[in-house]
Amino acid sequence: MAKLGEFQNGRLVLRRPEHKKPILLLYTGEEVFALEDVCTHDDGPLHEGEVEEGAIVCPRHGARFDLRTGRQTLPAPKPIKVFPARIEGDTVFLDL
Repeated sequence: MAKLGEFQNGRLVLRRPEHKKPILLLYTGEEVFALEDVCTHDDGPLHEGEVEEGAIVCPRHGARFDLRTGRQTLPAPKPIKVFPARIEGDTVFLDL
């Protein structure tokens, strides 16, 4: 899906035609997380938010999404999809 060298500041946004929403990859130096890059509150771009305590925070209204489960806090009405990701060598693989 991607090479670790493609990440900038630990982030990479993938836009794939077969998926309606872009996918955000977050690389912590040890793990890669893959999740939808769209807040369910107002479709804001999550890749512009900060990562805090295992969640990404939407920069628009502060909804938080758990990196492992996609569970949300208000004002987001529903969770986002997360995708299993793994690193092999310098390549990131996703199970879509």
